[in-house]
Amino acid sequence: MSWLPKSPKARRRLWVVIAVAPVLALAVGLSLYAMRDSVTFFFSPSEATPDTAPAGRVVRLGGLVETGSVVRDGTGQVAFVVTDNVAATRVVYRGDLPDLFREGQGVVAQGVFLPDRSFRATQVLAKHDENYMPREVADRLKAKGEWRPEAGKPAS
Repeated sequence: MSWLPKSPKARRRLWVVIAVAPVLALAVGLSLYAMRDSVTFFFSPSEATPDTAPAGRVVRLGGLVETGSVVRDGTGQVAFVVTDNVAATRVVYRGDLPDLFREGQGVVAQGVFLPDRSFRATQVLAKHDENYMPREVADRLKAKGEWRPEAGKPAS
């Protein structure tokens, strides 16, 4: 065996590497296989095609809530349209919406596409801009007279 090193120490290291490499590869492969269903992909309405986001697979859909599209029924179900100004997707959600949910604002909905390409959401997250400030902090700043609504930030 001319490819083996002549040194016994180097030969031992080579055999350890040869023995450990398949075990390590198997462990990594099994870990990735086990996590494949826990990965949730994010799509905008224009990216969510039947090929990239098949019906029944849990995904996240993000975009803006189209103005005038929010429809609430008496059973607690809310339907609205999410758009990215290229395409639009109808979303149906049953439950309480976040306080920041408004028409024209950003939203991320997690759920599944139905065969008719509407989206059944199990969770809705409202997005805010970088100027977000908790209501309690804004109220305290207003009470102190340090709030400048035109700038959206407190005065220094």
